[in-house]
Amino acid sequence: MTQIVNALTVDVEDYFHVAAFNQVIKPSDWGGMQWRFNQNTRRMLDLFDQFGVKATFFVLGWCAERDKELVAEIDRRGHEVASHGYSHQLVYSQTPEQFRSETIKSKDILESITGKPVKGYRAASYSITEKSLWAIDILAETGFEYDSSIFPVYHDNYGMPNSPKEMYTIETDKGNFIKEWPLSVYDLGKMSIPVAGGGYFRLYPYFLTKYFLGRIIKKTGRPIIFYLHPWEIDPEQPRISAGLFSRFRHYNNLNECEQRLERLLKDFSFSTVSSLINADNSSQVFRF
Repeated sequence: MTQIVNALTVDVEDYFHVAAFNQVIKPSDWGGMQWRFNQNTRRMLDLFDQFGVKATFFVLGWCAERDKELVAEIDRRGHEVASHGYSHQLVYSQTPEQFRSETIKSKDILESITGKPVKGYRAASYSITEKSLWAIDILAETGFEYDSSIFPVYHDNYGMPNSPKEMYTIETDKGNFIKEWPLSVYDLGKMSIPVAGGGYFRLYPYFLTKYFLGRIIKKTGRPIIFYLHPWEIDPEQPRISAGLFSRFRHYNNLNECEQRLERLLKDFSFSTVSSLINADNSSQVFRF
């Protein structure tokens, strides 16, 4: 097992929130769907207890409103509660005013449940891109200390391929500062391969994920950041009728994901984002 302690993160949302299904499921439909985020998040909590690891849970405000006890339980078990926004809308599809309002709403909901400041934020589908960099100022102005929304890759829905690949501090044109922990990528020649978790964790065979993450740690001497969603350990979830590619992205290897997660917890050491980002001495400042 590597001696580096890495960041383990969970984006708490349900299967019907994902961007892959937003053409067939509208937010007005969510209340009538079968909610499974509760039971799946608790399964993850039990698994993390089994391995003695702590994680950062980026909780969607919509979910927190509907199961306050779940948020309280995440906090009670010693994990970090952070924000995943309120309505899982792509940041670049919102106006700055809408984003600010929803961000404040989500932060207030979470802090009212735990009684603790919410320090971290992660955008739905990593949708802070060059089209929505204005969101960084709003995050800093509303009291967030760090963000983990920027993916330094090319992708059809997200990504900033020319942004830094290790922890850094963003300085905005307005003079605001916020720490950024981008999602982990593996450099293969001129290509940056996303290996931070989620659909990539289900797509690659486990030995390849372990190899990529181990190589990043060995090369940089720094921790990686890993993410997963509660619905990804739930092969029994309802099937949504959507396009072939969307269904492949969402359902690929769901039946293997929990077993792979157990192997990951055996092979790597993990903790919360806050505990690691606060200990980071990197002085790299980046201005977009």
